Amino acid sequence: MLQQFNEKNRDLIVNINGRLVHRDEAGVSPFDSVVQGGDAVWEGLRLYHGRIFKLNEHLDRLERSAAALCFPEVPPREKIVEEIKRTLAANKMRDGVHIRLTLTRAPRFPVAPFASRVADKQ
Repeated sequence: MLQQFNEKNRDLIVNINGRLVHRDEAGVSPFDSVVQGGDAVWEGLRLYHGRIFKLNEHLDRLERSAAALCFPEVPPREKIVEEIKRTLAANKMRDGVHIRLTLTRAPRFPVAPFASRVADKQ
């Protein structure tokens, strides 16, 4: 089934590493592990009447998935919940909402690329 654009989401505010930005300004570094190798874990959450359905079960699974992939660190659960609440508040959302919570390993490679000269043959 082809997903249809929902006009209600045109001015959506998203949260990237604690920064709230308009959906058109969202982005991740090209050096982020999710871009370099599809290295991320995610959970799809639903919001009903101001409450996230089975939030603790979702966060348990997110943490287990990150551990299985040997993520070096996972934000504290309290911080994740705080950022979800900030994002919902910024969008004035209370019901009938799908939340995509994605955790990446962050940049895997140094941002400064390097080049070397090839020695001339003599």
